[in-house]
Amino acid sequence: MTRQAFFDDCLDTYGVSADYPFDEDFETAVFRHTDNRKWFAIMMRVSRRKFGLDSDEIVDVVNLKLPIEMFGSFDASDGVYPAYHMNKLHWISVLLPDAQEDLIDLLVNASYEATKTKKKRKTEDLVL
Repeated sequence: MTRQAFFDDCLDTYGVSADYPFDEDFETAVFRHTDNRKWFAIMMRVSRRKFGLDSDEIVDVVNLKLPIEMFGSFDASDGVYPAYHMNKLHWISVLLPDAQEDLIDLLVNASYEATKTKKKRKTEDLVL
């Protein structure tokens, strides 16, 4: 998947465009929920070497937050690594050129769901 295709998918699927929260950095893009402003994805340009690969090629990488039960389901053969520059207990990094589009879509949706505002249950719903 290309960087532009990822941007287009986020706009088409979730109705959000990238924002650039870091001064003087117009390559690192953040995708947020419109209601709670939480990040569900951050796009960066990172060297493959940061992922233990023998290459200095700079690639587009997206960090995504996953529910704990999904960890361990994916690995480097899928283009999925422990998160670069984020909490590795909750986030993964996906190298866009290495991952299949359907897997990227699945992981982005999981991240979107994991970071959305949780609905509060009413007290009467809690009656046993």
